[in-house]
Amino acid sequence: MDVRRRPSKPVAAVDSPKPKAKRSPSPLKHSVDEDTSLKVPLSLYLLNASVICAFFTLLCYLLSRWHDKMRSSSPFHVLSTLELAAFVAFAASFVYLLIFFGVEFFRSLLLRPSSDLWADDCEDEKVVSVVAEGFLQKAPCGQALDGETPKLDFDPVKPAAPKAKPVETEKWDEQIDLSEEDEEVIASVVAGTTPSYSLESKLGDCRRAAAVRREALQRMTGKSLAGLPLEGFDYESILGQCCEMPVGYVQIPVGIAGPLELDGREYSVPMATTEGCLVASTNRGCKAIAMSGGANSILLRDGMTRAPVVRFGLAKRAAELKFYLESPANFEALSSVFNSSSRFARLQSIKGAIAGKNLYLRFSCSTGDAMGMNMVSKGVQNIMDFLQKDFPDMDVMGISSNFCSDKKPAAVNWIEGRGKSVVCEAVIKGDVVRKVLKTSVEALVELNMLKNLTGSAMAGALGGFNAHASNIVTAIYIATGQDPAQNVESSHCITMMEAVNDGKDLHVSVTMPSIEVGTVGGGTQLASQSACLNLLGVKGANREAPGSNSRLLATVVAGSVLAGELSLMSALAAGQLVKSHMKYNRSNKAASKVSS
Repeated sequence: MDVRRRPSKPVAAVDSPKPKAKRSPSPLKHSVDEDTSLKVPLSLYLLNASVICAFFTLLCYLLSRWHDKMRSSSPFHVLSTLELAAFVAFAASFVYLLIFFGVEFFRSLLLRPSSDLWADDCEDEKVVSVVAEGFLQKAPCGQALDGETPKLDFDPVKPAAPKAKPVETEKWDEQIDLSEEDEEVIASVVAGTTPSYSLESKLGDCRRAAAVRREALQRMTGKSLAGLPLEGFDYESILGQCCEMPVGYVQIPVGIAGPLELDGREYSVPMATTEGCLVASTNRGCKAIAMSGGANSILLRDGMTRAPVVRFGLAKRAAELKFYLESPANFEALSSVFNSSSRFARLQSIKGAIAGKNLYLRFSCSTGDAMGMNMVSKGVQNIMDFLQKDFPDMDVMGISSNFCSDKKPAAVNWIEGRGKSVVCEAVIKGDVVRKVLKTSVEALVELNMLKNLTGSAMAGALGGFNAHASNIVTAIYIATGQDPAQNVESSHCITMMEAVNDGKDLHVSVTMPSIEVGTVGGGTQLASQSACLNLLGVKGANREAPGSNSRLLATVVAGSVLAGELSLMSALAAGQLVKSHMKYNRSNKAASKVSS
């Protein structure tokens, strides 16, 4: 028998009415009233749908008219009759929707009880329901019809005795300590009710969100993540900055090469890598450089680039904009517009290239100690908005056109440079070449010509005239919080070797035109990466000379590449490459398993 139905009183009860004490409304009846109040007439649904459709239709119309006025440079305050009527109707529909939905929404926020109160109400309702159901089944008919509750041996509102704890869901790894509430959230994620990306905002705890997401992922895929660490990481530090929807972190060992003697100073170079022999090889190159008096570096240029593409109706108009932007007479006005986007962004140059009626514009600017991609993009957007006044027929097709060029091998970076352009050189003594590098000056010069120059030309290499610059660049980038994907252009390098001092010593140099690094922003603010930057003495921004920290980091990268090139080329010339890799790049544990 349903407890929600009120039993009707018998006729005999009318002849002899009994006074009844006032009782507070039943929570069951209250819930029924709320359910009834939620019913909305069909006509109201149709009205709301009509108003919503009208709202978005008018919004699209007004936005299109606003865009047309911008294109034609018409005043915004001059409205036609149709535009005025559309604006009034739009405002009326907005007010209607705000009143209908907004008031109820804010009322629900202000009057909504806490989750504990809802939980208590639910428990009380369950207890009362069970008690009433049992009473109606066991009590005599007269008592049931009269609706009076007999005296019970226990308080129906008092919480019931705790039930036996249900069997816990099997966990995939022991790193996760889940509560009952976590289990409910996991079930919701697995069922698709709660999006995985919203866990941080829903739970308010980034570490807990990662644990819940991790467990949900394991249950959905049936694959264990037991080997992926969860604890020991600050998930708050990456929220909205470095990584979305984290489930753990990957451990990469960090080795130290050096000291690298560069420009009269010594640096211990952190390298994060899983390639055996890489740190040892770079360390040997650092030793050879130090024993020969150190290396020197020269910074050629420092400018991050961004290249939007714009389209005109005619190629003639595209050419007019190109001449306008490249004219020295207009540079000061354009520079002030660009530089207003940041305290550190300073426009350096604008170069254009035309393809039909499309114009590609390559902006270059200094960005302080930041790598600067976001900074230069903001400045370019300011210029595009500024140009719309004089070139209203210009359509901006994209803020980036691959003429920059970011994270792709490109001749424009090899020739013009991007980020920091650095040359690093050293003269290695003949005795050091023989005793430390185990080879000769003549062998190194000949191998460099055949491998790095001729061999790369035979392969059609673009910026790859080196032995393994990418190895060192990537290892330092990961250790110091740079963007590892930018090793593509940052590893552009040509290695030159020449016998000097009557053939007794070796002059070696690396030229790297597009090293893209920063000491602020992105992954540089994470604890581990920040510690590696601190080891090099370039942590954060340099307040006295903005940009000097990132420029110093670029020279350290080039100096480390010089050491790595010198050591690997020596190993190749001496025939030691295979032997050293078999010694350092093979796991003895894995080899023993295979042999057994």
